[in-house]
Amino acid sequence: MDVTAIEKARERIKPYIKRTALEYSQTLSGYLETNVSVKFELFQKTGSFKVRGAFNKLLSLSAEERKRGVVAVSGGNHAQAVAYASSVLDVDAVILMPRSTPRNYVEATRDYGAKVDLQPTIAAAFAEIKRFESEGRIFVHPFDDSLVMAGQGTIGLEILEDSPETTDIFVSIGGGGLAGGVATAVKAIKPEVRIWGVETVGANSMAQALAVGHPVELSAITSIAKTLGAPSVSLQTLALAQEHLENVTVVSDDEAIQALQFMLERLKVLTEPAASCTLAAAFRLKNQFDKDNNVVLILCGGNLSLGDLCDYI
Repeated sequence: MDVTAIEKARERIKPYIKRTALEYSQTLSGYLETNVSVKFELFQKTGSFKVRGAFNKLLSLSAEERKRGVVAVSGGNHAQAVAYASSVLDVDAVILMPRSTPRNYVEATRDYGAKVDLQPTIAAAFAEIKRFESEGRIFVHPFDDSLVMAGQGTIGLEILEDSPETTDIFVSIGGGGLAGGVATAVKAIKPEVRIWGVETVGANSMAQALAVGHPVELSAITSIAKTLGAPSVSLQTLALAQEHLENVTVVSDDEAIQALQFMLERLKVLTEPAASCTLAAAFRLKNQFDKDNNVVLILCGGNLSLGDLCDYI
């Protein structure tokens, strides 16, 4: 994957996705004492960035491959994205999801027309993939796929077009596909931009992988940020993180919820903890910025149920 692949992905998926807004926030700029803009990817179709990669993957399949159907693994947003893209493109989809997946994610995935196969854990869901591939289905990996990452990387192109003065970008990390795609796009156009990765305690597979130099399998996902819950990163996404990221900041669930509540009250947007953690990390690192910096927070998703919000608060 390179910036050319990301530019091709943008043209391919353009009819199917939204170009989400990038807006300056006076409130966050005052809070962080620098210039802060927000990329509102939570207003993307299906409520997260994931449709970009899902459409790029499915649109790249041959007619024969589409007839065979697809299979995916997800704890939430990728599931909805693949289900929605499959519905639009008339592709049969099976989505493997862990039983811990919030009910609103499961229901939305079914509503988009996919068959949901619940598994005991996310690791068990991944283990079932080969069975479906043996039946002919194409696996749409949530992050370890160059076409999926290229689709996610289109966010980076949009950020620099809308804000050429950007100096810093905060991006959440689950398996690393979003961060890898965005970083590849941005660094190719403006290498001096700093990309700051963010995870939460209990869903920090990238931070652990960077510490030891190879992917680490998490025994369990204990963070409330379920959509960051990749059991491990891949060699490909780890290599991109090693090459492009300044670091990975790991914040607590409490910090993510405090940031979520702050943005709900002041920006009037309801994010997932997987998105609000970017603000928590930016606050941790505010001494890295001054009045000349132009910081972008990618709010990657907003698929949070009212019940979960009440529990968190």
